[in-house]
Amino acid sequence: MLKLGVNIDHVASLRQLRRGNFPDLVGAAKIVEKTGADSIVVHLREDRRHVQDKDLFDLKKNIKIRLNLEMSIAADIVNICLKLKPNQATLVPEKRLELTTEGGLDVVKNKQKIKKVVIRLQKKGILVSLFIDPIKKQIKAAYETGAEFIELHTGKYAGSKNKLEYKKNLRDLGKATRYAINLGLGVNAGHGLDYQNVKLISRIKGIKELNIGYSIICRSLFVGLGRAVKEILELI
Repeated sequence: MLKLGVNIDHVASLRQLRRGNFPDLVGAAKIVEKTGADSIVVHLREDRRHVQDKDLFDLKKNIKIRLNLEMSIAADIVNICLKLKPNQATLVPEKRLELTTEGGLDVVKNKQKIKKVVIRLQKKGILVSLFIDPIKKQIKAAYETGAEFIELHTGKYAGSKNKLEYKKNLRDLGKATRYAINLGLGVNAGHGLDYQNVKLISRIKGIKELNIGYSIICRSLFVGLGRAVKEILELI
């Protein structure tokens, strides 16, 4: 059965506008958990623009579903992850000035650096996933790092301008999924998925989990977080 990971970064974004304690990130995570999601996803950025170090440990202590930490391979972030020991670490590229993650990791170019981080995390019992574009050479390089999973970047699909682009980008994701599975990798997917485009992605056989955040948090402003999560679960 297809699983859902809910990224709650932007609950923290709202809190950080006032540098206060509200809205409560753990409280949001508990609503997501109660509604039936399978994991909580948070991205500890190097500039700490939303999620803070303390949030990670509070979440780990208070939730029962899996905690998936999105992270760069910067040394201080890796050390925090090793201390936290989340259920999963998803390695992502990170640029200081970007509004959101702009693309997948270049595993081909940075394979040895990434491989060293993968090994360190796995020694602590942390499952590792690499966030990459649906490109064959990147998938092969990801496999060669020893990571157990990849997360296919669905941003290009989500940004499709017309039906032809949707079909092509969807086909590319399907081919990438099959190729990765044949190598022995687990496959997740995410980025830019929302209530309009998630159905087609959910039909790709072999994808284990979809990770969705921004659209759920936006929808929750109008209908509440529990219902926003429930509606996505019904769609997938």
